Amino acid sequence: MRKDFLFTSESATEGHPDKLCDQISDAIVDRFLQQDSLSSIIAECAISQSIVFLAVQFASTAVVDVPYVAREIINEVGYQDEAFSGRSCTALTSLKEQPLEESLRFDELAIDEDEIERIPVRNQANAFGYACNQTPVLMPMPIFLAHRLARKISRVRYTNILPYLTPDAKTQVGVEYKNGRPSRIQTITIQTCMKKSADPKGLFDDVKETVIDEVFKEEEIRPDAYTYIDIRSDFSHLGCGPAVHSGLTGRKNAIDTYGEYARHSGAALSGKDPRRVDRIGAYAARYAAKNVVAAGIADECEVQVSYSVGRSRPVSILVETFGTGKVPDEEIVRLLSEHFEFRPAGILKQFKLRHLPRMIKGGFFKKLAAYGQVGRADLGLPWEMTDKAEILRAAVS
Repeated sequence: MRKDFLFTSESATEGHPDKLCDQISDAIVDRFLQQDSLSSIIAECAISQSIVFLAVQFASTAVVDVPYVAREIINEVGYQDEAFSGRSCTALTSLKEQPLEESLRFDELAIDEDEIERIPVRNQANAFGYACNQTPVLMPMPIFLAHRLARKISRVRYTNILPYLTPDAKTQVGVEYKNGRPSRIQTITIQTCMKKSADPKGLFDDVKETVIDEVFKEEEIRPDAYTYIDIRSDFSHLGCGPAVHSGLTGRKNAIDTYGEYARHSGAALSGKDPRRVDRIGAYAARYAAKNVVAAGIADECEVQVSYSVGRSRPVSILVETFGTGKVPDEEIVRLLSEHFEFRPAGILKQFKLRHLPRMIKGGFFKKLAAYGQVGRADLGLPWEMTDKAEILRAAVS
């Protein structure tokens, strides 16, 4: 286990160009699944200046106006000025419709164990999940706090507390650890954009009071007299967000997961239907790791699940508890193999992933595309449940 060190993680608001692309891609996934829950979709987005490029491959009975979805999300996020808006941007598309494959159009909610066992993985993947007892949601503290600051700065913009802010902002939090535990806040950095008419002189005090102070008044560990706080505007006469820098789906994997405190796979999570095991394998691994920590079996736990094409079960499951485990890591692997579902069709069935976009108002996957796809306490995510902690606790007692 790491002892004394400093670790920093960053987050970004939904207006950051990369996160905007993630939201557009996942909104497209939602729209297909809302009409046809058995759809297969891969949706990728790139944004630069006034151009949005959408590459979508799909096999579905659904009919989706892809450019309309992109424009809708751009406007919803708050880009509605002359520099960049959903109304005026140019939308280029590359759409490829593939034939419907009956082998992929199974309803996982209606199949039995034998059928689940026969449904193989279609793409190879290494998926990672992680949990630790540093925060109430069992996430590393740096990314947990960075997300809280990013959400707060968006909220003060949406509610017109700071109406001069624009949608694009990034946050960064450095946490000092002593003997493996968070001990103090070392640095806080917030980089945001302001409207051209705004006066930057009051930015530091405004953001300090309405964002940083509000977020940390609920935290046990708070900034002290020696915490370095940097708040600045990325002001440009060209504007901000996509008008200044480009965006791409899947480029913020660390923000989507553990802020690089733990490993994550190299594959993007957004823009893929839940048939893709590189996406849902990460959710299943997080579910397993979180229940291990919630059960008190380890203070931190990383789970790696590896898949190969043509097999329904993982080719390997690896657990690392970094010296904090109450039982050997090999025993935890045995418990996970016995009590958790890692087969792709089984994960789909347990989490109802292809049906959630239709069940939840406003879609499901788009809500994951900003502020983390794991560690969320605001969405009731099935992989954030700790309902198997008691089973694990009993098994090792």
